[in-house]
Amino acid sequence: MAPDAAEAAGGPAAPDADLREYRAEELAGKAGITVRTLRFYRERKLLPEPRREGRIAWYNDHHLARLRTIAALLDRGHTLGGIAELIAAFEAGRDVGELLGLEGETPTRWSEETPVRLTPEELADYFADDVTAENLAASLALGYVAVDGDEVVHVSRRLLDASSALVAQGVPLASVLAAAREVRVHADELAELFTRLIRTHVLPTTPDVAAVVENLRPLAKGVIDAELSMAMDRRIRTELSRTELSRTELSSLPKEPTE
Repeated sequence: MAPDAAEAAGGPAAPDADLREYRAEELAGKAGITVRTLRFYRERKLLPEPRREGRIAWYNDHHLARLRTIAALLDRGHTLGGIAELIAAFEAGRDVGELLGLEGETPTRWSEETPVRLTPEELADYFADDVTAENLAASLALGYVAVDGDEVVHVSRRLLDASSALVAQGVPLASVLAAAREVRVHADELAELFTRLIRTHVLPTTPDVAAVVENLRPLAKGVIDAELSMAMDRRIRTELSRTELSRTELSSLPKEPTE
């Protein structure tokens, strides 16, 4: 919570007119904890510092949301140490405008992805024990997620669903994110290839970028899907051949004599 000019000059920060404020006792009551627990969380850096007027500490709705997140994560089996690490990664997150390309956004977008807003506890529900500070930091670095106030914004519903489905199938989230970094490299190379073709052969005769994007988006998707499908067929045949070969080799081994 960034201080305003008054706080920087040594005076109390001005309250946010859009946020309700609470004294410690009221906030603790709303969160279902004791004032002692509230102070303990603050000492552990699990909460932002409150606004102060003299000796009175004023908390607001952001503090209440954080306390509810802590309670939800504790209910899901996270430790206070793990929650502190998650919060540190959460607070170091990218700005949502940067994630979604809202800063200096071009009028024409190729992507049709739908962002998803999640509370931290909803994110934990997607990935259970795989919600760690390391995985959150990796997701932030990839640009999969960003922080907007008390929420997490995932850049793509399709990627979120695919990631959670892979985790549900037994693939660790760390491995999913590592694979995503490799996919990103190849995706950038493919994007460069298509961009070069468009720049060289299409734009000189059709300078309407929006029309080009609308016409070529489904073609590019079709090419990638077809090539990936055929590549997967080749890989599956290779894996099956290896499996059959291994079985043949095992069956040809001499059996141990029986007494």
